[in-house]
Amino acid sequence: MKVGVFTPLLSGLPLDAVLKKLKSLNIDTVEFGTGNYPGDAHAKLSMLDNPAELQTFKSKIADAGFTISALSSHGNPLHPDKAISSKHAETSRKTILLAEKLGVDTVVDFSGCPGDSHSSKFPNWVTCPWPPDFLEILEWQWNEVVTPYWTAHGKFAADHGVKIAIEMHPGFVVYNPETMLRLRAIAGKAVGANLDPSHLFWQGIEPIDAVRILGDAIHYVHAKDTQMYSANMAMTGVLDTKSYTKERERSWMFRTVGYGHSAEWWSEFISTLRMYGYDNVLSIEHEDSLMSPDEGLSKAAALLSQLIIKEKPAAAWWV
Repeated sequence: MKVGVFTPLLSGLPLDAVLKKLKSLNIDTVEFGTGNYPGDAHAKLSMLDNPAELQTFKSKIADAGFTISALSSHGNPLHPDKAISSKHAETSRKTILLAEKLGVDTVVDFSGCPGDSHSSKFPNWVTCPWPPDFLEILEWQWNEVVTPYWTAHGKFAADHGVKIAIEMHPGFVVYNPETMLRLRAIAGKAVGANLDPSHLFWQGIEPIDAVRILGDAIHYVHAKDTQMYSANMAMTGVLDTKSYTKERERSWMFRTVGYGHSAEWWSEFISTLRMYGYDNVLSIEHEDSLMSPDEGLSKAAALLSQLIIKEKPAAAWWV
């Protein structure tokens, strides 16, 4: 395994400065956003139509001793506002094409979330089975919107030799292992999970158990933590809609690796990933509002570099 970084936390820096900073932390693989929610500070889709720009970008990465672990186009291609869904879907499609040209085998994305009908203005994330209207909405979403889009998009990715790693994120139709496996059954094996522990913790899902459930459906892993605050949990429960900046009032918040769960937990998480065949990147994502990006990145990198399993074991004598 390797430690990598998802670069939106460094979007204010030029690419040369990003690579220099990461090299100082002994990191040599990066995940770039290409548009939609992560933005495209360093990897532009315009490279698809500009061979010279593409070659310059590839050379800069290689000459600095880096590889690209993934491209990310997190968006909502199922948004009921067609102007939004069309733009997000096109960005996702072009990101797959760019990944193919760059020799990158993984694109990270969201599943998306439709509304409650074709005339909706906003997404409708269903979180309970009653009153019965909600199950009718959910059935309509999966049958009429999710399945047609992801059947085609999964095939498109497979045809171009690219895997799509879906971040299981509340607010979208795929937010836990069950919905992830449901989408994979529809879209094919090119579609799998981006396992980000932070989004599972606050739902009450143990990420280590999720690894055992998902197994080889895990295409990619984000390294981000969550801290739970029992003092506020009794007031709001886990479905806390207060701003992330209201740290004192929230029942949970995103934290830098090691500040929500111990190094012991992270070591078991990494070992379980290895046990189930994952030998790719742990891509640090910083969304800790109590730390600057510099501090959060350096602390996460220092901890993970101590815990990472870098080499596969040799065959044991008793095997």
